[in-house]
Amino acid sequence: MPTQPPAAVIVIPARLSSTRLPRKMLLSETGKTLIEHTWLAARRSLRASRVVVATDSDEIADAVAAFGGDAVMTSPEAPSGTARIVEALPHLGDAPLIVNVQGDEPEISAAAIDLAIDLLDRCPAAGIATLVTPMRSAADLDEPSAVKAELTPWREPGHRGRYVPGPEVAGAWRALTFSRSRLPAARTWSEDLLTADPPYWWQHVGLYAYRREVLEAWDDLPDSRLATLESLEQLRPLEAGIGIAAAALDHAAKGIDTPRDYAAFVERCRLA
Repeated sequence: MPTQPPAAVIVIPARLSSTRLPRKMLLSETGKTLIEHTWLAARRSLRASRVVVATDSDEIADAVAAFGGDAVMTSPEAPSGTARIVEALPHLGDAPLIVNVQGDEPEISAAAIDLAIDLLDRCPAAGIATLVTPMRSAADLDEPSAVKAELTPWREPGHRGRYVPGPEVAGAWRALTFSRSRLPAARTWSEDLLTADPPYWWQHVGLYAYRREVLEAWDDLPDSRLATLESLEQLRPLEAGIGIAAAALDHAAKGIDTPRDYAAFVERCRLA
């Protein structure tokens, strides 16, 4: 009989405080809270066996319970979504793969979640999988909020050892670094570079699939000056030598960061 791929648990970190859009997880102009929309989207994954909300708020936990979801309480002091997931690990059973879906991604597709999970199956040497989408606008390249991923094709270690790479894994990329700056930087600029295939510039999509052992070792990873400088937590495992594989989406769902984002989402729901 064929071996079943390992099931994953999706964790949605959700904190109550948010600067640009206060209490956004509990906004409910559509008739559902934002956290419920994200939970429903995550539940459509074919590879995940469970969806859990990790929160620092009794109000969010109560809202999750009201729509039949599963919530785990974590500390308000958690410095990041990943740290909140690490804190929730004892409540996640023995799932070998954990997916971080941000609570403000109500339109994330199940296919995107499953793509990240499948990537860990296809890239055994990767400890983390994430997603990217092509950047085709010159203006976006210099926008700090658009995080750039510098990539090269993923190769698993060759048969002669880890220092002799094997063939490329189709559709998989290895993250070399992430930055808020324009990376790579073309010595000679031409607008034609924006249409290259494959792209030179990729925007990072903030969804991660982790092997459980990576999260179990998370608190022991060395600090990263670059992660602090750029305010990009993914640089910390990357600097520690953990391979991050990436797969490409043609388009990424829009997260909800501002009142304008939320108003547009409400309108899309109204027209659906």
